[in-house]
Amino acid sequence: MNVQEFLTERRVTYDAISHRDTYDAQRLAQTLHVPGHEVAKTVLLRADGGYTYFVCVLPATKTIDLERVSAALGGSRIELATEIEIMQHCPDCELGTLPPFGSQYGMRTLVEESLSDDEEIVFEGNNHHEAIRMRYEDYRDIEQPLVARFAVQPDW
Repeated sequence: MNVQEFLTERRVTYDAISHRDTYDAQRLAQTLHVPGHEVAKTVLLRADGGYTYFVCVLPATKTIDLERVSAALGGSRIELATEIEIMQHCPDCELGTLPPFGSQYGMRTLVEESLSDDEEIVFEGNNHHEAIRMRYEDYRDIEQPLVARFAVQPDW
């Protein structure tokens, strides 16, 4: 899936922002001079030993609490997926990138509730040198994610 084509087909207004390569959401926020809480990082999670996968979207400034994700998903055993699993599920993306549209890969999307407080979100497209900025409301309308509180502030 090409993110820009996907959004254009759905007639969603967005900005594509070219930038130097970044390899994590915090660096993306710094490079674009955007607050980290407005940059959405995307993580692939494996549930129940790999029978189900979820795209998990949260602010760049937070980390995933797997116990909270499990509770939001009805008690499923949750683990982080590997880079190889990401490549298998999203073969059209550069290694290490995962767009926040699990629906386009046959997966449910789980979004951290605090992202819904932002008017806009920014996230990586299909590669490490292009970001997408769009209204959170538009994202929610086209993706229809499950929204829950599962992210925590890291202890660093």
